[in-house]
Amino acid sequence: MNLPSAYSASAAVRVLALLLLATLAPDAGAQSAAARSGEAAAPGPVAGPQGYPARPIRLVVATSPGGVTDLLGRMAAPALATLLGQNVVVDNRPGATGNVAMDLVAKSQPDGHSLLIISGGNVVIAPYLYRLPLDPIKDLLPVFNVAEAPHLLVVPGSLPVNDLRDFIGYAKANPGKINYASAGSGSTPHLSADHFARVAGLQLVHVPYKGVGPALPDLIAGRVHLMMVTLGSARPHLPGGALKALAVSSKRRLAGIPEVPTSEEAGLPGWQMTTWFGVFAPRGTDAKLVNYLNARLQETIDDPRGKQRLHDFGCEPVGGSARSFAEQVRSDYQLWGRRVKEAGVKLE
Repeated sequence: MNLPSAYSASAAVRVLALLLLATLAPDAGAQSAAARSGEAAAPGPVAGPQGYPARPIRLVVATSPGGVTDLLGRMAAPALATLLGQNVVVDNRPGATGNVAMDLVAKSQPDGHSLLIISGGNVVIAPYLYRLPLDPIKDLLPVFNVAEAPHLLVVPGSLPVNDLRDFIGYAKANPGKINYASAGSGSTPHLSADHFARVAGLQLVHVPYKGVGPALPDLIAGRVHLMMVTLGSARPHLPGGALKALAVSSKRRLAGIPEVPTSEEAGLPGWQMTTWFGVFAPRGTDAKLVNYLNARLQETIDDPRGKQRLHDFGCEPVGGSARSFAEQVRSDYQLWGRRVKEAGVKLE
C-alpha cells in the first residue's frame, strides 16, 4: 500500500491460494448452492502439514457482501476447499471499519482454522481512529498480500457531469450540498474521498455506511453523489449507465477498464490512492505453515489465468513472502499515522 498512493498462521495463505485457484473453479452459476451461500464443499483431501486441516475453515470477510474484499473471499473459498480437502465457510463480519472482523480472528485459536481477508486501510489506519480491543499490528499475522487496487471515482448516472472537471465545477457551484458515501468512517474510501476533496478544494459532506455493498444502492439512486470504489464493486453498474466512472486514482490506467482516465489525465494530479488486500491469521500461527501456504499461493497468482481474474476485479497481483508483507504492513502503519494526523480525519 503506498501512501498518497494509498492505503497501498496458518491457513491464512490458503485463502489466497483459493483466490486464484478459483480462477480454475466453475463460474458462479455452476457452483453448488453451498458455495454460493458462503460454504464451499471440498472434493477430497490435499497434501499439506500433517493433521491440518482437522475441521472446516472459517474465512472471515471484514465487510458486508458486495465489496471487493467480499468478492475476493467468495472467489477464494472454492479454491481453498479444493486445496485443503475441507469445507470453507465465508463469514461476513462488517462493522466498525473492519474492527469486528479483526477482533474475532485475533481472538481465535492460532491453528489455521480461522483466517481473515481485509483491506490494508482497515489494518493500518483503524488504530489511529479507534480505541480497539486489539492491536492489529501485533495480534494479526500477515500471511499473503493478494493484490492491490486503485480507487475509481464514481458518480450516479443521473448526475449532470461527464468528466472529472465537470464534477469539480458542479461541486464548487454547490458548496456543502454534495455528499459522498464511504464504507465507514476511517475506511480507505473515506480517506480517499477526503484526500480528493482537499486536493480539489471542495466542500463535501461525508455519509458513512457499513461497507461498500450497502452504500451502492443509495449511490445509484442519487441519494449520495460520489464514492471511491474498486473496479470489482463498480463494474456491474457501469455498462448500463447506473454509475459513471470519472477517473482512476493511479499513475496508470486500469487494464480492466482502460477507457477511464487517470486522475492526472483528468486534471487532478495530486489525488492518488491504492488499497491492498491481504490474508491474516491469529498471532501465534506456526511460521512453517504460514510459509508453506504463502508459497502455494504465490504459484496461483503467478498463473496467467489468476492474473486475469484479478485484473477483471480492477486489481494488480502483488505476492511476495510473508516476511515482506509483514514489513509492508509495519511501514504503512507508520506512514498512515502521519497521513491521518495531517488530514485531520475525525470520526462522526
